[in-house]
Amino acid sequence: MKKLSHVDEKGRARMVDVSDKSSTLREAVAQGTVRMKKETFRLIQDNGIKKGDVLGVARIAGIMAAKKTSEIIPMCHPLGITSAGVEFRPLAREHCIVIEARVKTTGQTGVEMEALTAVAAAALTIYDMCKAVDREMTIADIMLLEKSGGKSGIFRR
Repeated sequence: MKKLSHVDEKGRARMVDVSDKSSTLREAVAQGTVRMKKETFRLIQDNGIKKGDVLGVARIAGIMAAKKTSEIIPMCHPLGITSAGVEFRPLAREHCIVIEARVKTTGQTGVEMEALTAVAAAALTIYDMCKAVDREMTIADIMLLEKSGGKSGIFRR
């Protein structure tokens, strides 16, 4: 069984030492879904939410969150992110918006947490901007889809 990397030999939390790791191109893609009422979905698509452009604001929130991940998640290393993007796939039949974040860096540790944090922040922003018309929205299925770089290689869900 693998050991947890964020725990020392005495079981205390610690930041992983990446000093000896090689600097490589690293990329991660994460996804999540916001489900909502049909009317809410239509208002977002028609730019009819009073707070403004829901997906535009959510995109910016996701990118900003990726850049600030080490300030939110205690054991994450501060990274020089070289690219961060958030895209949306509205699914009309299901009345949901699928969020996908892609983050890249060249460094000694991966960007999985940055991609996941970007998705979470974008989803929370959609909820915040639309809660006046739909408090029943749900945020679901936030997950890592793929990652590459580093000695652990490629992961694809």
